[in-house]
Amino acid sequence: MTMPEMPTDPAVLQAREAILAHTREWPFFKLIGMEVVDMRPGWSMLKVGWRPDLTQPAHIMHGGIIATLIDTGIAHAILLTDVHKHDGSTSIVSVDLRVKYLRPVSEGMIYCESTVPRLGRQIIHAESIVRNEQGKEVARGDSIYMVVKREQLKKS
Repeated sequence: MTMPEMPTDPAVLQAREAILAHTREWPFFKLIGMEVVDMRPGWSMLKVGWRPDLTQPAHIMHGGIIATLIDTGIAHAILLTDVHKHDGSTSIVSVDLRVKYLRPVSEGMIYCESTVPRLGRQIIHAESIVRNEQGKEVARGDSIYMVVKREQLKKS
C-alpha cells in the first residue's frame, strides 16, 4: 500500500489535527496503548505494542486487540474522506468486520495500514494489513462501514 499525499485543503488539515489530538487523549486508546501514527483521506497507520496484559493464556497478543486495531484503523482511514461530515450531522458505524490471523504476536510493536478501496455515499468497504516490526504480516482484515445520520444513533 502506498501512503497518499498530504491533503492541501485547510478544512481537511484542520480536521486531521483535531482528530489526531483527540486520539492522544481518548481513554480507550490510552488503555490499550493504541496510537494513530498518521492519517490521510482514505488511508491510516495505527500501532499498538505487545504487553503482557494484552495477551491470551498462551502469552500471544489477544486477537481482540488486533481486531480492534483493524477496526479503528479503518475508521480513521474513512474520517477524512468526503463521505464523513465534520459538522456532527453524520457518523460512521461498522456493520461487518472480518479478520484473518496469520501469525502470532509475542513481542514488539504491530502496525496497521488501512485503505478505502470503495467509498460509496452510504456504504464503505475498507481493508487493513497488520505487520510486525520485521514487516511480516500478522493479520489482514476488512470491514463494511455505513454512514448514518447522528440522530439515528440516539436511544429511542
